[in-house]
Amino acid sequence: MGNVQHLVDREEITYDGTQLTSLWAFRRYRLQGNSIVSFRGPCRVDVEKLVDAQDTLDGAFIYSPDMLHFIVEHFDNDLEKAVYRQRLLVVLIRDVLKGMLGVGRISRTGDDLYVEDRKLSVSIATVSPVSTLIHTGLNIDATGTPVPAVGLVDLNLGGEAVYDLASRICRAYTAEIASIFLARCKVRGVS
Repeated sequence: MGNVQHLVDREEITYDGTQLTSLWAFRRYRLQGNSIVSFRGPCRVDVEKLVDAQDTLDGAFIYSPDMLHFIVEHFDNDLEKAVYRQRLLVVLIRDVLKGMLGVGRISRTGDDLYVEDRKLSVSIATVSPVSTLIHTGLNIDATGTPVPAVGLVDLNLGGEAVYDLASRICRAYTAEIASIFLARCKVRGVS
């Protein structure tokens, strides 16, 4: 259970919400089992494809001309655990960004990252019949987003550095999940 496969795809993919489905990483990349996949591309999720019911009620949509996306899948059906993993992923992203940029101005509120009052990320966790799924996207270019936002290019992180960031985040997530699993395996039960 502690093993998570990871992959960074350099092919541009538009995230439209259809990637947040069970077995997407297996069908597309042959990654069977728990996984985290990162790719770059635009983001456009229309109201009818939103997973967040509050966003749907508000008539919101998600848009960015260029994002760094992460799709995580774990083969269990515990939505609460998926939300914990989602928050862990967002914290790890913040930590990796702070380490790369050497700045402390990235803050987290729930599953969202901000630079001052501008939103850097979007994220959702959900459940399918066979797994739990997470999508987290980081704006690379925030031009035209429906909310005040900031992109990685505004933080002087672009080009090849985006793929380095993706690799670091995927490795940090897989290491943390493996460490959590091993932590479970070293304690004796108490009565």
